[in-house]
Amino acid sequence: MHRESSPRFTDRRAAGKELAASLRHYSGSPDVVVLALPRGGVPVAFEVAGALDAPLDIFLVRKLGLPGHPELAMGAIASGGVRVLNEDVMNWYVVPEAAIEAVAREEQAELERRDREYRQGKPLADLRGKVAILVDDGLATGSTMRAAVGAVRQLGPTRVVVAVPVGAPSTCTQFKGIADEIVCARTPEPFSAVGQWYRDFSQTTDAEVRALLDEHAARLGGGRQRT
Repeated sequence: MHRESSPRFTDRRAAGKELAASLRHYSGSPDVVVLALPRGGVPVAFEVAGALDAPLDIFLVRKLGLPGHPELAMGAIASGGVRVLNEDVMNWYVVPEAAIEAVAREEQAELERRDREYRQGKPLADLRGKVAILVDDGLATGSTMRAAVGAVRQLGPTRVVVAVPVGAPSTCTQFKGIADEIVCARTPEPFSAVGQWYRDFSQTTDAEVRALLDEHAARLGGGRQRT
């Protein structure tokens, strides 16, 4: 991980191409599955999976926003019923359990909607015995990715890799003790938000997610890949 000043990424696809170069040691491995965190992680992971010639799937995680300050993550939930709370935020703000549950119910409903929207009844890739590479467009607090790692580990992969184009230096360092491997292509300082390192950080739509998943499946041949 390097800290020198770097120009901003053009967009998520360009960021994915740069990230893929940092993951070339997995290129062509039959045991690798790339898992994108929707929605912003999908264009990044599309480029990574293409460069590695690996299956691409999605892994659903939803941030739990602090009541009254939804942009501040008090935790996250992921597929498989995993919930991770941000201890620093929870220690600073006194949040009633009922409020946490209300936010969690709302986000669970959205997680289930996205599952129907993106998977269309197809199961998650079989991760048993695989190297699971979790990809997002960046790491700030890391609460969402922590939930993803915890949930993915329950599915039996031999190795969990977290890979992002850009991340807060302290968060990337923390993930050395959370994932089996952490790849942050850039760790600029100072770091305030993921979006500041992209010229185009517009929201990825549901339609774009479906299109990228279908395009990658077509490249690999014969339906969306489920290894």
